[in-house]
Amino acid sequence: MKLLLINIKELLQVREDASLKVSGAAMKELPLLREAWLLVKNGMINDYGTMDSLPVFKGFKTVDCTGKTVLPSWCDSHTHLVYAGNREQEFVDRINGKTYQEIAESGGGIVNSAKKLQATSAASLFQQAEKRLVEVMKLGTGAIEIKSGYGLTTDAEIKMLRVAKQLAEAYPITIKTTFLGAHAVPAEYKGNKDGYMDLVCNEMLPKIAEAKLADYVDIFCEEGYFTVEDTERLLTEAKRYGLIPKIHVNQFNAIGGVAAGVKHNALSVDHLEVVTDEDIKVLQGSETMPVALPACSFFLSIPYTPGRQLIDAGLPLALATDYNPGSTPSGNMNFVVAAACIKMKLTPEEAINAATINGAYAMGISETHGSITKGKVANLIITKKIPSYGYLPYSFGSNCIDTVICNGKIL
Repeated sequence: MKLLLINIKELLQVREDASLKVSGAAMKELPLLREAWLLVKNGMINDYGTMDSLPVFKGFKTVDCTGKTVLPSWCDSHTHLVYAGNREQEFVDRINGKTYQEIAESGGGIVNSAKKLQATSAASLFQQAEKRLVEVMKLGTGAIEIKSGYGLTTDAEIKMLRVAKQLAEAYPITIKTTFLGAHAVPAEYKGNKDGYMDLVCNEMLPKIAEAKLADYVDIFCEEGYFTVEDTERLLTEAKRYGLIPKIHVNQFNAIGGVAAGVKHNALSVDHLEVVTDEDIKVLQGSETMPVALPACSFFLSIPYTPGRQLIDAGLPLALATDYNPGSTPSGNMNFVVAAACIKMKLTPEEAINAATINGAYAMGISETHGSITKGKVANLIITKKIPSYGYLPYSFGSNCIDTVICNGKIL
């Protein structure tokens, strides 16, 4: 489809240099054009400029964006979108006083989801996941990472990743997949974590790599789950198969996972609700992207990632949803951007940068996604008529999206 967007009130994230990420003070800068036009051709951003320089184009469908803002689609770099059923009873349990850790220790949490997923057919799993995927696409997400980790057996982990690959074939959205077999220790391995790590490293990992089902590898490095030593072992093994790390760290405790991630050239370290001065020092000068998941903090009533501290230390920051049945049953990146402003004290410019260009970096796709740059994929959000882009996080309870374009096609 050939599209010509005209009379754009604000065209955001316009970057001629195709930056791969922005860090520190540069995150406060959100380059834009006012009263602009944008040309989409063959699914790509072909050209753009201000209305006073609009050439004569023929053979294009014209979209009038008077009073509207246009920006790159959200890049959600951390989700568990493929899962079975839900865990609303645990939500009620937490209201009644139980902690996330107490629920997990009593057989709930990730292990509960794994039981449901193991008993769910691939066809049913696909049907459940595609409903979620369609919903988040309509909410402006144009690229998404999907993790396994609710299987906890070789067959179930493979089933999850195959469903994610099916989704990528069925829908016009960029999907990256991550192997997260080391998400929790299943009940049958209780008291034998090393035995489960043997299964993850010696059976799951080789089979998944051979079938080319994953782009990345992940592990939940946290007290009560997997140690720094477990993390080092898995990431060392995964390197043999060319799988780049994206790891869960510092959700409840800082135990050295950030340093382990940086040591193994992790693309991202995600959660970071707890951050030490040493973690910041380790991240400074690295190529690893810190990723905050504010919707998880909101849902679990745990601390928010100190995004202000990270950015002020000169670091980059990405935002993602953590969409999953237990700690974040929402894939709404619009809420994530708002929560980052409201609860983490990011400016709208910083939050939008974190959810677009830096989110793309945390998925390894910032050369093709995350900014308005000629030659990049035409994944775009057209807002309703709004006063300015600051209205997006301000009006956190409203859907300000009018139209979503994915791969150059209007959804």
